[in-house]
Amino acid sequence: MELNFSEYLVLFFTALTIVGVLTPLARKVALRIEILDAPTESHKTHKEAIPYLGGVAIIIGTCLTTYLAIVVSGQASALSLVSAVLIPAVLMGVIGLVDDIKKLSPWPRFIAQNLFGLVIAVILIATRTLGSPTGNTIIDFAITTLWIVGITNSINFFDNVDGGASGTVAISSLFLFFLALQSGQHAIAALSLVLTGATTGFLLWNKPPARIYMGDAGALFLGILIATLTLRFDPNPINLSASFALPILLLAVPILDTSVAVISRLRKGISPFQGGQDHLSHRLMRAGFGKRQAVLSLWLISAFYCFIAVAISNAPFDLERVLTGIAGLIWLLMLTLFLKTSDSSKN
Repeated sequence: MELNFSEYLVLFFTALTIVGVLTPLARKVALRIEILDAPTESHKTHKEAIPYLGGVAIIIGTCLTTYLAIVVSGQASALSLVSAVLIPAVLMGVIGLVDDIKKLSPWPRFIAQNLFGLVIAVILIATRTLGSPTGNTIIDFAITTLWIVGITNSINFFDNVDGGASGTVAISSLFLFFLALQSGQHAIAALSLVLTGATTGFLLWNKPPARIYMGDAGALFLGILIATLTLRFDPNPINLSASFALPILLLAVPILDTSVAVISRLRKGISPFQGGQDHLSHRLMRAGFGKRQAVLSLWLISAFYCFIAVAISNAPFDLERVLTGIAGLIWLLMLTLFLKTSDSSKN
């Protein structure tokens, strides 16, 4: 599925345009049938009800662009790979949509995430399309399932401020595109760029002040999709620790956000699934950042870690572990600093 530069650009702008056009339509539908995120809970930061269903636009735009590209290019051989990646994400998005409408408890979502994680792990291991296998089937199975569940929850948790999740996924998928492209993994590169375009198109409406939210439909779809793409990505580094580090670095900020929130809640003896104003964005705003400044800061931190991932991928073998170690130390330092900030509103 090798494409030239102009074809990649077409993929990006097609996804951006479709999602950019569908999102305001989804907003009108959500307002009409009253699928709204009302600021009735203490952890909400918006002042008035914001419509959901942005995730539906992201799902449709991503799938429509991808399958149109296959039809136009006539590369039917890519159909099975694309479907194996997109179908679990779409099904998870449907569960998220039900949650947006019916307000499910966290457990049905968590059970579904584990089921999809198990299915994806079986597919990747059976087809030998796991990017960085350890050589041990049981360990690969465990790591793959844990990564799917963890990243899906991280993206869902990270969708706590206008433009936070959509902008960060756009950055992560853009850098994944570059990494996959330089590794000759054109199908992964194409899907990553479609995802970049889709999240950028949604970001036009979701940036602060947001006019629509993606809801669980969008967050769970994006979580499964970006998790699967990073698992399938086969990085350049020969060093196994560096190979494992690249996907983690691409998603370092959502992982950091989830780690900070979960540790804070466990310290208080409350459920990690309980909402709260203990995320990175909330802490930055309590430190004096405006909402836009907080979101921009999170985007910049995400871009920083993504640049490190690219540097590791292109570094001499002897420097791979060094750069990986430095990145890990910086992440741990940020974890410590964020945990020392106030984890709740004074109100």
